[in-house]
Amino acid sequence: MDLFSRTWAALRAAVASLPDADFARPSGCRGWLVRDLVCHLVIDAQDVLITLVTPASSAVTHDAVTYWAVSPSLPSGDDPLDALIVRLAAAYEDPALLKFHLDDVGAAAGRAADLADPGTRVSTQDMVLTAGDYLAAYVLEWTLHHLDLVAHLSGAEPPPAEGLAATRSMLEKIAGTAFPASFSDTDVLLVATGRRSPSDAERGELGDLAARLPFVLG
Repeated sequence: MDLFSRTWAALRAAVASLPDADFARPSGCRGWLVRDLVCHLVIDAQDVLITLVTPASSAVTHDAVTYWAVSPSLPSGDDPLDALIVRLAAAYEDPALLKFHLDDVGAAAGRAADLADPGTRVSTQDMVLTAGDYLAAYVLEWTLHHLDLVAHLSGAEPPPAEGLAATRSMLEKIAGTAFPASFSDTDVLLVATGRRSPSDAERGELGDLAARLPFVLG
C-alpha cells in the first residue's frame, strides 16, 4: 500500500515538473506522445477510484501477479481505446489543463488508496482481488509508465528504486523465472516488456528466456 503511494506520487510529480514542450515529445509507449501517456494516467486514476468503491462479495480470483494478462505481441496502435486516448489528449490543447486534471483526479486516487482497507475485496474487469493486491498490481503500472514518461526526456527523475525492484520481482513471477543478476532493474523492465530490444550480449545472458520475450502486459 505504501509503495503504491510512493510510486504514484513520484509519477505525478514527474509529470508536474515537465515543461510544456515535453508534452509533444515521444513517450516510451508505441505511438503515444507524452501528452497521450499523461491522458492515459488520468484514465488509470479514474479506474483506481472506481475499483476502490466497487466492493465484491464473491471469493478472490486473482492477486497482484495474476491480475496481469500477458500477450507476446506488442500493441499495433489500432486498439479503439488507444485511439480514443490520443484524441482526448489532443483536445486538452494546453498542457496545463492536462496537468491540472491529473493532479486533481490523481490526488483523489492517492487519498482513496491511503484510506483503503487492504483486506477488502474489490471487483474490476471480471476479477475479484483484495484492495491490497489491486494496489500492488498498480505499482507495476506506475513504474512502467514512469519509465515511458522519461524515455526520451533528458534530466527527468526516474522511478523510485523500490518501485523498480518490486516491479522486477512481479515480472519475474509472471515469467516464472529470474532474469540475470547482471541486468539492472530498469534493463529488465525495458527488455522484458519489449520497450527495447536486448543487445547480442544480453541475449546470450538471457538464454532460452530470450525466445519468450516480450511479455506485453495488459
